[in-house]
Amino acid sequence: MSQLNPTLITFIFYILAMVGIGLYAYKATTDFSDYILGGRSLGSVVTALSAGASDMSGWLLMGLPGAIYLSGLSEAWIAIGLIMGAWLNWLLVAGRLRVHTEVQNNALTLPDYFTSRFGDRKRVLRIISALVILVFFSIYCASGMVAGARLFESIFGMSYTTALWISAIATISYVCIGGFLAISWTDTFQAGLMIFALILTPIMAYLALGDHSQQLATVIETARPQATNMLSGLSTVAILSSLAWGLGYFGQPHILVRFMAADSVKTIPAARRIGMSWMILCLGGAVGAGFIGIAYFQYHPELATVVSQNPETIFMELTKILFNPWIAGIILAAILAAVMSTLSCQLLVCSSTLTEDLYKSFLRKNASQKELVWVGRFMVLAIAVLAIGLASNPTSKVLGLVAYAWAGFGAAFGPLIILSLFWKRMTLNGAITGIIVGAVTVILWKNTMASTGLYEIIPGFILSFFSIVVLSLLEKAPPQEVIQRFEQADELYKKEMDELKNGIPAQPENSL
Repeated sequence: MSQLNPTLITFIFYILAMVGIGLYAYKATTDFSDYILGGRSLGSVVTALSAGASDMSGWLLMGLPGAIYLSGLSEAWIAIGLIMGAWLNWLLVAGRLRVHTEVQNNALTLPDYFTSRFGDRKRVLRIISALVILVFFSIYCASGMVAGARLFESIFGMSYTTALWISAIATISYVCIGGFLAISWTDTFQAGLMIFALILTPIMAYLALGDHSQQLATVIETARPQATNMLSGLSTVAILSSLAWGLGYFGQPHILVRFMAADSVKTIPAARRIGMSWMILCLGGAVGAGFIGIAYFQYHPELATVVSQNPETIFMELTKILFNPWIAGIILAAILAAVMSTLSCQLLVCSSTLTEDLYKSFLRKNASQKELVWVGRFMVLAIAVLAIGLASNPTSKVLGLVAYAWAGFGAAFGPLIILSLFWKRMTLNGAITGIIVGAVTVILWKNTMASTGLYEIIPGFILSFFSIVVLSLLEKAPPQEVIQRFEQADELYKKEMDELKNGIPAQPENSL
C-alpha cells in the first residue's frame, strides 16, 4: 500500500484544489445567471477548454485506448467523426447560439431559448425539452458516478460503495458551491491535465520500446494482424455509424451551454481554434496510447495480465509502469478530471433545468435571485442523490441506456438547434414534433433495429429534421414578432462577425 501513497496524496491534493476553485467562484456568484451561465463572461480560452473537458469523459482515457488496443485503428473512426462534428458545431452553431439566446429574452437554458424563440405561450415545448434533458442526463450522471467509482476502486482497492460516495462528493461539492463559474474554471484546469497525460504517456511508451521502436508496425501486426488497417472487419454501415457520432454535438446541452456563456460572439473563432487543437491532440494521444500499447505489452507479456483481462485499463497500466508514483498520480488524476468535468456540467444542466424551466416558470415566477441560486444548489444535490441511487448497482439495466443517451440528445435537439438558428420559417409545432420524433426514433431503433448495425442517431436525426421541415411548411408562418426576433438576432450576429473580419476585437471586459 505504501507505493500507492504518492498517488493517494496527489488525488487528495487535486480534489482539494477543485473545491478551492469552487469556493473562489462562490464569491463571484451574485445571481442565478452567474450560477448557471457564469454571467456570460467566459473568454475564448475558458470557453474552448471547458467545452472540450465537459465533452470528453472517462471514455477518452479508458474506453478509446482500450478499444484501439483490442481491435486496432479500425476503432479510430469514431474519433474522426467526433472531430468533424465538433468543428461543424463550433463553426455553425456556437456564435449564432450565443447571439440568439441573448436576443431571445436572455435565455439561460435550452428550454428557455426554445420557449422564447417559438413564442411558446403554453410552455409545452419547455416541458417536453426539460423532460428530455432530465431523463437522459440522469442516466448520464449515473454513468459518470460509476466511472469515478471504478477509478477509485481500481487504484486504491476500495469497496465499490465507498469509492462511489467519495467520487460523488468530490464532484458535488464544487458544483454546489460555485456553480457554472466553478465548473468552467475547473474544466479549464482539467483540460490541461488531460492533454498533458494524453501526450506524455504514448511518447513515454514509445521511448520505452528502445530499439524495438524501429519495428513498431511489424510488432503490432504480429500481435494484432489487422491492427494497422482502418478498414479491417468494417462494413460501410459500421464506418458511417462511427462517423455519425459527430452528429450528436449539435444537440448536447452540456456543450451548447458553453457557447451561450461566451462573453461575446467575437471570442468564438479563437475559441474554436483552441478547442479543436486541444481535441485533436487529446484524441490522437488516446489512440496513440492504445496503439503503441499493443507493441509495449507484446514485448512485456509478463506485465500484460491486467490489460488482457480488461483492455480499458491500458492507459492506467502504462502510467503505473512507466512513471514514478508521484508523476503517475498526476497523470492518473487526469482520468478523474475527465470524469469530474463531464459529470459536473451534467449535474448543473439538470439543476438549471429544474430551477429555471420548472420551479421558476410554474411554481415561483417572482422568486428572488438569491432564492433561485439556493434552489439551484438544492437541485444539484437532488439529481446527485438520484444518480447515486442509479449507480449503486453498476450492473443495473438503466445504465445500458447510456449507450444511446448521446444519440438521444443529438437526434432530439440537434435538428431543432440547427434549424432554429438558420430558418425563420420554423414553427412551434414543428419544433415540438422534431424533439418527440428524434427521441422516440432513437429509443425504438435501439430496441428493435439494433441488429442492422446502424447507429440510432442516423435515423433519429434524419426523421427529426424532416418532420420539423414538413410540419412547419404545412402550417402557416410563425407570428410576426417571432420572425422579427429571429431577424434581429441574425442581423446582430452578421454585424458582430463583420466587425471581427474588419479587425474590431471583442470587448476585453469580463474575459477570462
